[in-house]
Amino acid sequence: MLVARFGHACVLLLLLSCSAVAFAQSKELARAENAIAVLTEVQGTPDSEIPHWLLDRCYAIAVIPEVVKAGFVVGGRRGKGLVSVRSADGTWSNPSYITMTGGSVGFQAGVQSSDVILVFRTQRGVDNLIHGKFTLGADASVAAGPVGRQASAATDAALKAEIISYSRSRGLFAGVALDGSALTIDDRANERVYGDATTRMVLEGRVERVPDQIVRFKDQLEEQTAR
Repeated sequence: MLVARFGHACVLLLLLSCSAVAFAQSKELARAENAIAVLTEVQGTPDSEIPHWLLDRCYAIAVIPEVVKAGFVVGGRRGKGLVSVRSADGTWSNPSYITMTGGSVGFQAGVQSSDVILVFRTQRGVDNLIHGKFTLGADASVAAGPVGRQASAATDAALKAEIISYSRSRGLFAGVALDGSALTIDDRANERVYGDATTRMVLEGRVERVPDQIVRFKDQLEEQTAR
């Protein structure tokens, strides 16, 4: 009787564990879907889209939906998203999951949620991210980017920053300063989605499973950068 009860308990624990893993993975895949929606909606509005001349020259793109900024006097910023790297042939890598955190000091109140897009213009910024936590503005220069059809390619001469940053809040999409925000690889999220794989393995396509949501994210990047 005791053996039977022990066996039933083990089965129940196994089922609960599997359910927890599946739920955690579904949250990460939902985040990928949100990132797809953000990129599609932003680039579907010609008057406020990221200029294609900038996307044509970028090395990597990070999309971080629903970055929450909250606080009174001393605030904080936190969000989770994905970053994908473009290869020499123009295709995009499997995205690695990332976390953005950052503090701010000032007279502020309330909670604000924003969608953030980061355009990496050099490999150095991505390498810094892969090797560990790095801070925008300190370990990699960052600047608010131009938007819309009126953003001339000539603006590129003035953009010396390694990372160009954008934010969408309450329907308004524009360049935004994100100095002081830290980016880190979300290893747990990567493990939930891809299994046992390093960040390098994810970006280089050396993973056994690639969910449909990840494929659609890559497809959306290719569609937006192939024009």
